[in-house]
Amino acid sequence: MCIPSPHAHAAHSSAAARTAAADAGAELVAARAAKAAGARRTGAGTGTGALDFRPCPAVEELPPPVRCATLRVPLDYARPDGPRIPLTVSRVTATRRDGAARQGALVYNPGGPGASGMFFPLVADLPEWQRIGAAYDLVGYAPRGVGRSAPLSCEDPAVRAKGPTQVPAEPSAAYKRERVAGARAYARGCAQRAGAALAYYTTLDNVRDLHVLRAALGEEKLSFFGASYGTYLGAVYATLHPGHVRRMVLDSAVDPDPRRIWYVNNLDQAPGFERRWYDFRAWAARHHATYRLGATPEAVQASYERVREAVARTPAGGTVGTGELQAAFLQAAYYDDVWPERAAALSAFLAGDAGPLAEQARPDAESAAARENARAVYTAVLCNDAAWPASWETWDRDNTELARRAPFETWANAFLNLPCAYWPVHERQRPVAVGAPPAPAGARSAALPRTLIVAAERDGATPYPGALELQRRLGDRAALVTEKGAGAHGVVGGRNDCVDRHVERYLLTGDTSGWRVTCAPHPEPAPVSLDDRAARGPRKVPRALLPPVV
Repeated sequence: MCIPSPHAHAAHSSAAARTAAADAGAELVAARAAKAAGARRTGAGTGTGALDFRPCPAVEELPPPVRCATLRVPLDYARPDGPRIPLTVSRVTATRRDGAARQGALVYNPGGPGASGMFFPLVADLPEWQRIGAAYDLVGYAPRGVGRSAPLSCEDPAVRAKGPTQVPAEPSAAYKRERVAGARAYARGCAQRAGAALAYYTTLDNVRDLHVLRAALGEEKLSFFGASYGTYLGAVYATLHPGHVRRMVLDSAVDPDPRRIWYVNNLDQAPGFERRWYDFRAWAARHHATYRLGATPEAVQASYERVREAVARTPAGGTVGTGELQAAFLQAAYYDDVWPERAAALSAFLAGDAGPLAEQARPDAESAAARENARAVYTAVLCNDAAWPASWETWDRDNTELARRAPFETWANAFLNLPCAYWPVHERQRPVAVGAPPAPAGARSAALPRTLIVAAERDGATPYPGALELQRRLGDRAALVTEKGAGAHGVVGGRNDCVDRHVERYLLTGDTSGWRVTCAPHPEPAPVSLDDRAARGPRKVPRALLPPVV
């Protein structure tokens, strides 16, 4: 029989006490914010915690009618009157178009973690959002650490802005040692730059911030749209605050099983990305007449390898090596919107023109700081949220085996997350057991209102079994809309009319079409030749509707 260590029991009790204190602090701050919001509505004053929406600062690049505010929240909710950090918030008010009744605020989180939702109100004028925007104030925000919300950084962004980066197709022992050293250095950099604040970038703190934001908006109950990591954030919020949930759309669902947060979830991505990489190659093969990359997925792979070998010798445009190439084509595993331009870039390169590939894959110095900020927040939240294997041997064993059947992204993903093995915050969080409380025998669970999960069947970043697990945990009032046969990450918002109709109906009426319903896949992108591409100019992918790749 294994007898638990008294020290382990004491540590667990201490952590539980700190969590309870932080939750109590969040309730106190939320109550103050609600009072301030009420005072502002009645004209009795702004009060501490009120949101004062004004024209957005130029740095946000958000034109009228979007307005911005700052919400100040505790760094450490266990000290609700201690040091505070600012969260930037954006909003466009309900248009009331065609006499629509206002239904409150719809708050958006695009995932990452590490992504900003400040752009979200801009969708109000898009056709697929107009009826929702007529009924809801559309609210975006930058979570703690992101953008101007007490930004987190772990290294000098200029270091990551430089290219080219050469990454071997199969990492050698020497290369693995180099990446281990880099992961250790990155973790140290996070600690040195953030100091004691590093421990407060967690999903639980993001949930507490969302609870306060809801109250500061004057909403008794939260209407929420979360994508990717935002689905996990929403699910944890619903678990901890079921009485404060009104409507909740969870798009491209993370598997919330505590045993999979986050190490196993990241292993699960590798076969998912492998499927999507196959989907891209199969599409390019079907359009061999346009791209000349090969008439089979295997032939397209061979063309890609020729490009990879070439940029390993001579970087495209002097800045695009194998690392930049891999990052550019990982986008194709997330979004099929980019398939035509990526295929055209490979085709042009093999025809002697490296320009399109260099244009699409080169590091952008202007956004280097934003990318580094996103990576820092991503790393901090994931590393703080749960225990990770501390032994490199475990990572090496698991990823070596995985790479045999899913080579496309396995090692890049492993090295991205490797700082968690050496994370300097010793007291990690325990993942919340997401789920509705069990109902009494013979009764239906009424702890949560009806929620809506949306998922693509071949999503690589958040594999489809995660949506099934999330639905199971949220209970029999959680509905699931599946886009069959599709794999683009981020389903809602202009790709699939069937999906959008289900989401609109739910947000406007609270009703869904059933426990599980399916939609046919959205149309595949049409091939675009190099001549067509030049005539049309650069194609603008509607990134405002898609969760970002971090």
